[in-house]
Amino acid sequence: MLSKVSSVWYVDTLDPSAVLRTDPDPDPDAAYALARQLHPDLVVEPTTSVTLGDTDGPDADEVYIGSYPGLTLLCSSYAARVQPTAIPDLLVRPLAEEHTYLVSFDLEYGWGAFAHWERGELRRAFSSTRLNIMQDHGLPHIWERPHWAGEHPILWSPGELPDPLVLPFDPPGFADTANHEWLGFRYFPLAGAESDDEATAGERARAVDPKDIRVCGFRLRPRGNDSGEPEQPPPPHNRFAHERKGLLSWFRGHDAAVGADQ
Repeated sequence: MLSKVSSVWYVDTLDPSAVLRTDPDPDPDAAYALARQLHPDLVVEPTTSVTLGDTDGPDADEVYIGSYPGLTLLCSSYAARVQPTAIPDLLVRPLAEEHTYLVSFDLEYGWGAFAHWERGELRRAFSSTRLNIMQDHGLPHIWERPHWAGEHPILWSPGELPDPLVLPFDPPGFADTANHEWLGFRYFPLAGAESDDEATAGERARAVDPKDIRVCGFRLRPRGNDSGEPEQPPPPHNRFAHERKGLLSWFRGHDAAVGADQ
């Protein structure tokens, strides 16, 4: 099971899960073209094809892209934002797609985030740890209601005493539910749910497994470096180098808490 996910999905199909089930091999040429489009000031080098289940938190000097008919997946460390709406404008709608979905989480920090843009216009964005909401923009969806109602609580370890102010849901699971609603698959079982009640046998048989979704890998390095060794791990776009550090330092308590974006 992946412990970290940082993904942006560009969707023009009504049934993303059907595309992922029937067309598992990505288009390498389209993936390479998008990688170069998103990183115009860096050298983009194709590496290897892996599965989504192998992309456990991409490093700053790598991205993974899966390009399918009507559906494109970008795995980049810069989708892991304390405020998901702070992703670069270039990443919001690079392909003139109908919908853009961001899904990110980190199990270690108990953090999860998701966002939805329709034709480039923000509709919903949410980000939180177990104790703090960092962003809450737009009207909640109907599918969010069970989480806010406490039907999918955090599964605490034996002897672990939760903070009395903890949220009524586990943020990574909340983000995973967004992924399920928008893209038709989950990364891990939903806390507090009975699997037999969540789906019929036929639905479970048709479920998409992240290990079956193939993506093309790319290495990013500064221009002018012909040694083959990266000088420093570059960001997907140099203007946003501070964002990765900002996320980690926030979790470690070095930055001031970010207020909810109402």
